[in-house]
Amino acid sequence: MVVRWGRRRWASTGPNRDRRRSDPNNALGYLEQLPALRLLERLPVPALAVDEDGVIVHANPALERMLGYAENWLAGCSVADVVDPETSPNGPAAVAQLRDCAGKVIELAHWDGFVVRAAVSRSVLRREDDPVTFVCFQDVTEQLWGGGRAPEFE
Repeated sequence: MVVRWGRRRWASTGPNRDRRRSDPNNALGYLEQLPALRLLERLPVPALAVDEDGVIVHANPALERMLGYAENWLAGCSVADVVDPETSPNGPAAVAQLRDCAGKVIELAHWDGFVVRAAVSRSVLRREDDPVTFVCFQDVTEQLWGGGRAPEFE
């Protein structure tokens, strides 16, 4: 049986399958029921979510470890305090600057006061009307100190 949902067609495993009730006993059902924040917390890649006003709404534990901050410390801070704090603007301009830095190496502020250089991804949420910018980072500090080239990161 094929279920029509909008313009896409979804394969169904049975005649009475309800898309809102996934079977948690299989892998796909487990993933469908996993809350997004729990999944973000488990990512081994440093990740940051910022609202339209430049306020950090979520920094996963990998990012907090990379920057030396305590758990949940960054939530509620300004992105300008973490992303290139010497020259970064505040508010919506800081979010625009973060989006413009996609694929480039930027400076992040470590808790101890030194600079961490990291390649930043494009925002995972790419629509113009998304209220959150969500980016991932790759620490390239050691590579740059060793004279190597920073990798391209999309």
